[in-house]
Amino acid sequence: MSDQIAPVDPNVDPYGYLGIIPNTDGSITRLQIPTPPFSTTILDNDSSVVYMKDFVINPTKGTIARIIIPREVLNSENKLPLVVYFHGGGFVMEVTVDKPILQKFYATLAVEIPAIIVSVDYRYAPENRLPAAYDDCVESLYWIKNTPDELLKRYADLSKCFLLGTSAGGNIAYNVGLRVSEVSESLKPLEIKGLILHHAFFGGNERTKSELRLARDKILSLNLSDILWELGLPIGSDRDHPYSNPMVEIQSNENFFDQVKILGWKILIINCDGDPLIDRQIEVSKVLKEKGVQVVDSFSEGGFHGCEFFDDMKLKDMTLVVKEFVRA
Repeated sequence: MSDQIAPVDPNVDPYGYLGIIPNTDGSITRLQIPTPPFSTTILDNDSSVVYMKDFVINPTKGTIARIIIPREVLNSENKLPLVVYFHGGGFVMEVTVDKPILQKFYATLAVEIPAIIVSVDYRYAPENRLPAAYDDCVESLYWIKNTPDELLKRYADLSKCFLLGTSAGGNIAYNVGLRVSEVSESLKPLEIKGLILHHAFFGGNERTKSELRLARDKILSLNLSDILWELGLPIGSDRDHPYSNPMVEIQSNENFFDQVKILGWKILIINCDGDPLIDRQIEVSKVLKEKGVQVVDSFSEGGFHGCEFFDDMKLKDMTLVVKEFVRA
């Protein structure tokens, strides 16, 4: 099925797949520049979702948030858990919160968990290399803490917040989570309870078996991953930089997750064996469990990187896993 999704084969034309042209000076030219969704209230065609609204977080950076509230909460006195979502795109592709492919994903999670979803944008590399995306997403959490939106204040339970990210967004959820775990008091009344890493984009200099097995994958080929890290990491860094390879700090710092354990956070790791990244997820899950971190993993057969955006049954299965994790 993944063969039919990508109009450009990343094995043949990885830059075309990303929608960019590399320049000789190391910069890029983007082939398409999306229009930021500066809308107000949006009525969704899905009758279960009645309220979607976009906010500018930082006008200088051009970062935006989209809030998705399910119908049921509007007729209830109860507040719902808050899920802050970081989309994917390898840190490089300009995937914005209004991307059509994301809307069904939002609505399904919001209705089925149920939860309030806040999807946030961040700046892209190589114009803004890491840690720019992390900085922007940390800023978004403080924006939520001080939210100007009355419905978000009224219906979101800020004391039960989860950070969810797909692909590069999973990497962001992980790194942002670790960063804010050290300053959790400053975020209150926003309280994070867990991290949800969905097909998280991790890397490393040494190839894993799944990366070699799926080296010519049509969604996330090995050469494409290498280009994304080259464009996304700080200049001069290799794939064993901690932003890319979480095992570097996990193995070198015995106390690296102490604050996460003190806060009682849980971590849910979701992936499938059709994703080249699966072995890295399995390794992270195994080592964190050994360190006493509360980890729940959900590794399924088949699929491909980001398959839940294209396969309704996969999305349904993922939603059930996330629902159980959030509602536990």
